[in-house]
Amino acid sequence: MLVDDLVRKAAEAFPDRVAIHAERTVTFAELDEEITRFAAALSEHSGEVVALTSVLSVDFAVAYYGVIRSGNIALPINPLLRDDDVQHILSTSKAKLVFRFDEPLPSSTEPLRATPGEVACLQFTSGTTGAAKGVRLTHGNLVTNAEQIARAHELGPDSVTVNHLPTYHLMHLNSAMFAGATQILCADPDLAAPIALANEHRATHYYSLPVKLGRLAADPRLPDLRLETVRVIASGGSALPPRSATVLGEHFGIPVIQGYGLAETSPLTHSDGPSAPKIGSVGPPVAGTSCRIVHLDTREVQPAGEKGEVQVRGPQLMKGYLDADLDEVTEDGWLSTGDVGHLDEDGYLFLVDRIKDVFKHDNWLVSPTEIERVLETHPAVAECVVVDYPDELSGAVANAFVVPKPGWVGGPAEFTEHVNARVPYFKQLEHVAIVPGIPRSANGKISRRDLRARLLQRRTADVVTFISKFTVKGEVEEFEKFFREHAEFMKQQPGFVGFQIVRSLRTPNVYVNIGQWTDAEAHRNVMQNPEFQAHAKAMRDLVDVEADLYTPVAGA
Repeated sequence: MLVDDLVRKAAEAFPDRVAIHAERTVTFAELDEEITRFAAALSEHSGEVVALTSVLSVDFAVAYYGVIRSGNIALPINPLLRDDDVQHILSTSKAKLVFRFDEPLPSSTEPLRATPGEVACLQFTSGTTGAAKGVRLTHGNLVTNAEQIARAHELGPDSVTVNHLPTYHLMHLNSAMFAGATQILCADPDLAAPIALANEHRATHYYSLPVKLGRLAADPRLPDLRLETVRVIASGGSALPPRSATVLGEHFGIPVIQGYGLAETSPLTHSDGPSAPKIGSVGPPVAGTSCRIVHLDTREVQPAGEKGEVQVRGPQLMKGYLDADLDEVTEDGWLSTGDVGHLDEDGYLFLVDRIKDVFKHDNWLVSPTEIERVLETHPAVAECVVVDYPDELSGAVANAFVVPKPGWVGGPAEFTEHVNARVPYFKQLEHVAIVPGIPRSANGKISRRDLRARLLQRRTADVVTFISKFTVKGEVEEFEKFFREHAEFMKQQPGFVGFQIVRSLRTPNVYVNIGQWTDAEAHRNVMQNPEFQAHAKAMRDLVDVEADLYTPVAGA
């Protein structure tokens, strides 16, 4: 069975049923017809890599299946990636065509018989621990995983899924097509928007990212929100804090489940089921998949409860990497995932961390995620992340970035004391930095590598400090909203180290922002950026500004 046959079979079985509802609505029969026309437009090409921006749109589904039906290879690219990351993917994949969906999709009425190809799709890894690698996935990989996901999530022809995701992920697209389920796409960033859509369309499944679900759990509007027909909330991509899962599960009265997988496994290998979830777990292996834990050093298989590297094996495992051997796969087919975890007696997988993120303190293995779980129990913590910092005597020590909840007026020591009173000495925090937000990759994952580099830069660089005093002319809420948007722009600029904005307790309309840059030239370049100048012009309508550059003289 080929990947595009998922749509063909759904169109035969349920021709008039809605397949996808987004900026427009298409039935399975209409979708299948559009896919064939798109494929015909590519009839002059065969076996070529065709890049597609994976926007949350009906057009992406048409193009993805159309490329595959034409005998070419689909390459979905996250539209939120930086330009240099996109360039790396395009050059590595040797893509011949790129569709950005800025213009109408190509079409043709010429009949076309697709030529089955071994590789149907290229997926690139997220690149959070290094350069993104291209993964070759076959028709068999993707079709098998579509069935595995549909079975695990209990999807069927009567299912309606709401996808509140930044991009269109193949696991949701393919599994819904296999099941003949209707998909409702929600690109609105408002956390309440998908709830309303779910109720309007009588959805049964709600898909979102951990970062969105974590914020929904803390949203002051949550007590007024209801899910009338949804049977399960599903999270994936990174770990969902158990606290958030508990809050949402208790509020909506439905299970909140997690899954686990990699680009190399098409992607899913594990998933909790709606019928028997375990909070904190990513579930048992999906059908036909095996999982084991091996010791990080000896590579011996570990018993239940013992931590080690997660290895998986199954029919959804990739054909291979682009221009690389399967160096992460054993002779008997086990893929080393690079993740640390343990299994319980029932075979449920509990993830601990990435191998590249764990560190040793006095030869004790320390998981940043485990420290984060303790830090998250402090009532004033909205978000947090822990990274290691080199230490001459102990090897490394734990440092944390914390985003406090609105209204908090304490100091970093409050969070340090909270954690250190609850963990053994080798997991204790040495330093806590208060930050306005945690930077994430385009798919919502935290990049500890970037945060670690930023921490090293902050501690070692001869930084310059730019101090600005803002006196708000009108409503402080309007200024704070604008400044948060401006801060997101600044965090992406070369040379940015960090910042903190504080508000006067005596004069509530006065704020001081302390920004740090690697050097004055980096800050000067940003100030010449047209987008920065537009921000500055808009800000002058809201505040009076006094600003200057400073350099460190002494400190402790």
